[in-house]
Amino acid sequence: MSGFRAILISREGEKGQKAELTTLTDADLMDGDVTVRVTHSTLNYKDGLVLTGKAPIVRRWPLIPGIDFAGEVEASGNPDFKTGDRVILNGWGVGETHHGGFAGKARVKGDWLIHCPDALSNAEAMAIGTAGYTAALCVLAVTDHGTTPQSGPVVVTGAAGGVGSTAIVLLAKLGFHVIASTGRASEADYLGALGADEIIDRSELSEPGRPLGKERWAAGVDSVGSHTLANLLAQTKYGGCVAACGLAQGMDLPASVAPFILRGVSLLGIDSVMAPKAKRIRAYDLLTANLDKAAIATMTTTIPLDDVIAAGADIIAGKVRGRIVVEVS
Repeated sequence: MSGFRAILISREGEKGQKAELTTLTDADLMDGDVTVRVTHSTLNYKDGLVLTGKAPIVRRWPLIPGIDFAGEVEASGNPDFKTGDRVILNGWGVGETHHGGFAGKARVKGDWLIHCPDALSNAEAMAIGTAGYTAALCVLAVTDHGTTPQSGPVVVTGAAGGVGSTAIVLLAKLGFHVIASTGRASEADYLGALGADEIIDRSELSEPGRPLGKERWAAGVDSVGSHTLANLLAQTKYGGCVAACGLAQGMDLPASVAPFILRGVSLLGIDSVMAPKAKRIRAYDLLTANLDKAAIATMTTTIPLDDVIAAGADIIAGKVRGRIVVEVS
C-alpha cells in the first residue's frame, strides 16, 4: 500500500497539541464513498487556528487539518463521480472532525463534493478556496437582498485577507463603489488594484461606537465580528444589509437593536460549512464569471506542504495577504 505525505495534529497531554509532517497510507483514511488524490489545498484563517491550537476547533484526534481541497477522483462508489473527475470540497467538518486537505489523499462523502468548473485549474480553484467561496456567498446575499450599485457604497472589512480580497474583486466587477477597511496601510496599492475605490483604517470601526451613527454605506461584507460588525450595522443606510461571515476580532456582537428597528437594517448570516450544493454551485458560477485569472494571480501566494505549519502562525499574526495555495502533490 503506497504512502502519502500529510500534516497530522495530535494531542500531547498537558502540553497541548503537536503538528507534524508525516507519511500515512490508505488505511489511515476515514470513511467515505469517494477517494480523492489531493493536488492542492489552501491555508485559511480557520486552518491557522487549528495549526496553532489558538481555538478548540479540532474535535477528533489525531486529525489531518485543511478545510478545503481540490483534486482528482481516484475511486468512487458514488454515482455522481467517476475516476478522473476533478472535484472541490469546502467545509462539511473536514479539517475539524474528518481528515482534511493537507494530505496527498482524502476519502469523503460524495455529497460533500462538487465538480471543479472547467474554466478553473485545481490551483485556481484553491486560490479561490473556502475564503473566496465564502466571499461569493456574502456577495450573493447582499445582491439577493436587493442591493445594487445605485444603492450606494459597499464596505468590506478585513480587506487584505482572503475573504476581503475576493469580495472586493467581485463587488468591483459588479459595478459597486467599494470601501476597503484594513489595518495595513501598506496594502493600499494592492487593494486599489483589486478594485477598491476608498481605503479606511480599521481603527474607524474596531473600537466601541455609538448605537446609531451617520449612514455611510448601503451594505457591508464583514469577516471580523465584534465591535467592527456593530459599527458596520450602526452606519448602514436605511434598508441596507451586512453579510457576516467571520470572527477575527471576536465572536461577541456589542450592538443595539437601533439599526434594525430604526433603519430596517438586515444582518445576513453566512455559513459556508454546511451550505447546500445548489448554493455552492451558484457561488462558483459567480466566481468563474467575475474573477479573471489576473485577479486570482494578484491575490495568491503558493507554498509547498512543508511550509504550511509555519504559515499557519503567520496567518494568525496578520502577516498574510490574500490567498495562500498549498501544493500538496
